[in-house]
Amino acid sequence: MARVELIMPKMGESIMEATILKWVKKEGDSVGLDETILEIATDKVDSEIPSPSKGVIGKILFKENDVVPIGTVIAYIETDASAVAATPPAAPATESAPAPAAPVTTSPAPVVSTPVVSAEPIKSGEDRFYSPLVKSIAKEENISQAQLDQITGSGLGGRVTKRDIMEFISQGKPSTLSAATATPVVTQTPAATKPQPPAVSIGGNVEIIEMDRMRKLIADHMVMSKSVSPHVTSFVEIDMTPAVLWRDKVKDSFQKKYGQKITFTPIFVEAVAKAIKDFPMINISVDGTRIIKKNDINIGMAAALPSGNLIVPVIKNADRLNLVGLTYAVNDLADRSRQNKLKPEEIQDGTFTITNVGGFGNIMGTPIINQPQVAILATGAIKKKPAVIETPTGDTIGIRHMMFLSLSYDHRVVDGSLGGKFLRKVGDYLEQFDIEQSI
Repeated sequence: MARVELIMPKMGESIMEATILKWVKKEGDSVGLDETILEIATDKVDSEIPSPSKGVIGKILFKENDVVPIGTVIAYIETDASAVAATPPAAPATESAPAPAAPVTTSPAPVVSTPVVSAEPIKSGEDRFYSPLVKSIAKEENISQAQLDQITGSGLGGRVTKRDIMEFISQGKPSTLSAATATPVVTQTPAATKPQPPAVSIGGNVEIIEMDRMRKLIADHMVMSKSVSPHVTSFVEIDMTPAVLWRDKVKDSFQKKYGQKITFTPIFVEAVAKAIKDFPMINISVDGTRIIKKNDINIGMAAALPSGNLIVPVIKNADRLNLVGLTYAVNDLADRSRQNKLKPEEIQDGTFTITNVGGFGNIMGTPIINQPQVAILATGAIKKKPAVIETPTGDTIGIRHMMFLSLSYDHRVVDGSLGGKFLRKVGDYLEQFDIEQSI
């Protein structure tokens, strides 16, 4: 008899947990190799988890809607059907945790913290349950047990969720304990206080719509990105005429030859990949005071879902693909994004992101950085405009296909010189597109 552990997989560089949406298989069900066992969700993607082995589901350790840290055993698969009736395996080891963590829907995020004078170890006090994730955050942020106990929990049975402890940290870890029990903390400055949203008066002819799970997670992720990275946005206007004329010329023969529709997205990705090679310090992330330089060029492309939400599938090693390869990758990822069929590894390890605001008819935008990256490029709508054309015999006015590019970047590590030069280089590659190249 053999027993195979089903592990909650790593879903992305900054993803620390995932929510179990649905168990497709139940205890006692037979399962084949690579057959879907359950569906999970993070703030970036919903995904189906396949079976790592052929066998029978012996024991399921978490319920639907439970939030589970990555790397945790969530079920056992018995490779011998007769073993199903055997003694159930013990629940996965979690420090002083009698049950799985209560469901929460939060976005994993770097935390900017206020120093606290405390090194007290974190333990579950007064028989109150704290999930391993909450205790890990508390330990990392030097939150004492007394401070942890005072946090009002919004989870099941008053449990403290990740959202609760993140809110506590963002408010400067205020202390409401009595003088006899309070742990000394550094006095909070007014600048550290999180601004409260204005009160909304509900009345009259209004409709109240609850955010869906993904929208809540996207909202948290966007707020986190703006609080972590000081955003700066630069703009250039470029002449896309060579690329437009080339695409118009080859699109029919391209589809006939390769069975693929060629859009402008592969052309944008190719230009960005070339510019990253020229300016590799745009292809980085930040870890405290350390700069992590990425040698792989993995470009994410923001794709709109039918629900209106966004997802960012990643083209791995984009610099190694030609336009045909990029077209296959772009179309495949976009199609499967809309069908909710992306694999976990296809939305992780991105090093730079492109978003096409021109697809909605917008001429420019100021996108928010996709953490933990440090820059994101927005491509605007391509519009015919009169423009000055420089020729050897003098300047003339002509109708050109013009487009705005905008680059938002993290001003902690990308200054205006680097951001501006990189953006200009992307524009140069697009303007110098070879209209005579073959397919």
